[in-house]
Amino acid sequence: MFNWTSSSPRILQMVLSFMAVCLLCLCAAPPSQATEKRLAYVVSDVRIPFWDIMKRGTEHRAGSLGYKVDVYSADNDAKREIEFVAKAIKDKVDGLIISPTNSSAAVTILRLAKTAKIPVVIADIGTDSGEFVSYIASDNFEGSYQLGKLLVKALQARHWEKESVGIIGIPQKRANGKARTAGFMKALEEGSIKGGDLRQQVDFSYKETYDFARELIAANPDLRALWLQGSDRYQGALDAIAAAGKQGQILLICFDAEPEFLDMIPKGILAGAGMQQPFLMGEESVAAMDAHLKGQPVEQKKLLPVLPVSTENIKELMPVIRRNVLGNHVK
Repeated sequence: MFNWTSSSPRILQMVLSFMAVCLLCLCAAPPSQATEKRLAYVVSDVRIPFWDIMKRGTEHRAGSLGYKVDVYSADNDAKREIEFVAKAIKDKVDGLIISPTNSSAAVTILRLAKTAKIPVVIADIGTDSGEFVSYIASDNFEGSYQLGKLLVKALQARHWEKESVGIIGIPQKRANGKARTAGFMKALEEGSIKGGDLRQQVDFSYKETYDFARELIAANPDLRALWLQGSDRYQGALDAIAAAGKQGQILLICFDAEPEFLDMIPKGILAGAGMQQPFLMGEESVAAMDAHLKGQPVEQKKLLPVLPVSTENIKELMPVIRRNVLGNHVK
């Protein structure tokens, strides 16, 4: 039989000590999966390098802030996009970051998220309406305006200011597409450069870009430049210029950036590029969501600068380009 009377003080001290050790262990233990904050990033198409880089920026900042982030690529399919949003809502994520397929599709996403009481940050593209925490995007109007000024300067240097410029645009239903065209056309008008036809991309394929470029060249005999409002299908435009026997006679300028541009711009293969900062945009989107979830004030609209890059400034901008534009050298 255990003698509690004679041993109780010592036993009580041992029990209390054990409980204190357990409490310290619980306090020092990392948070469980059950309490880990979760975000979902629904992106239009990570097969396009721009979106893949933004995804990596999102994951980088989420990791540093202690969030788990699930990434869903809609592969440019609006139906698939809605299915992923529904999954994120079912999984009860703490926050939703979206780069929608287009601005009208964003309206439906915002409505679903509002019903589920899940906050949303929009990373690029934009929305026609709806409620959201913050809209993080490139300053598409100003960036395209500065890119247009760069092209006007290049055309004037060659005495081609009386010739025309053709545009292969992203869908103009997108808020960013409208802003890019408006900013670029303002620069052309100020430089008295004639804007040629515009073709809108649908499937963003090499063939589509090649065919549009050939059509613009054939329809505009005075064409001296092509502006591609994206970047990943630049080779389709270059091949179309070559097939038309117009190498050295038609300049190509792009929005966004590819790693190859770091060599192509200094060599004059490209007249320049308006480089967005997708890695930084991904980081800023998560930072905005984190601030909101912590009850801190958040800018409802934050525009990041687009870098107008040419032979004159590419060396100076290289560190920023490698990190914020291409997402390289980030631990």
